[in-house]
Amino acid sequence: MTADESHFQYHSEELDLAGDSETGNWSIRCIDVHKRLGGVPVLDGLNVAIPDDTITVVLGPSGTGKSVLIKNLIGLMFPDSGDIIVQGESVPSLTMPKLLALRRRIGVLFQDGALFGSMSVYDNVAFPLRQHTDFSEGEIAERVNQRLTDVGLADAVDLPPSQLSGGMRKRAGFARALVMEPDIVIFDEPDSGLDPVRTALLCDLIQEMHGIYGGTYIVVTHNIASARQIGEYIALLWRGRIVEAGDADRMFSSDNPFVRQFLSGSAEGPLTMD
Repeated sequence: MTADESHFQYHSEELDLAGDSETGNWSIRCIDVHKRLGGVPVLDGLNVAIPDDTITVVLGPSGTGKSVLIKNLIGLMFPDSGDIIVQGESVPSLTMPKLLALRRRIGVLFQDGALFGSMSVYDNVAFPLRQHTDFSEGEIAERVNQRLTDVGLADAVDLPPSQLSGGMRKRAGFARALVMEPDIVIFDEPDSGLDPVRTALLCDLIQEMHGIYGGTYIVVTHNIASARQIGEYIALLWRGRIVEAGDADRMFSSDNPFVRQFLSGSAEGPLTMD
């Protein structure tokens, strides 16, 4: 075993990633996933299972494959080998119509909100409903206004994104991610660009919305404070593999030297500047 390998406690050794379809415990399973970009391994035998109806935080230093993992989960990329199973369906094996149907069950909050600059906040949130449903404008208005009220933007419906603060753009993106009532919501570095207070408030909002609507929430970040505040289940990703995964209490009391170092923010340990 190499020095790097000694830092990994493989998730597949602890969990039956093949799963039991009758238990419903796992919403997403990644099984021995490999993905190379430009010849460089980004996901390097990744094994992880994401529990259903839980806020899972996928933590890891920059450049460890977190964004590539998201793209593979929603079928914007496909693994070179291995499998990704989302709610019982193998994403790489889906036909395009079935993949599009799966994506409609997944909401994504991108780092900057990914709002359309030419549309108002209302129209940004309404966009998925207009594209993917046959709702009437009255039904769309009811759903959109409820989601904007949920995230505290009821008074901003007519504003363009250029007039929103960073935190407001995140909340508008969150409302859009929720508007299709998805089974799974993925947050890509939701705390990026926010100060600690607004980060804490956004985490409160994530918890509140999960409490109301349920579902599988996956928060991808390197922010330890966010993980500590909202993480019910935590998976630590490094160099394209899961070092360790488990409930928050277990992870924050882990004996694994890499996990201990990363979650404490210590300079001492196996993680270096390399």
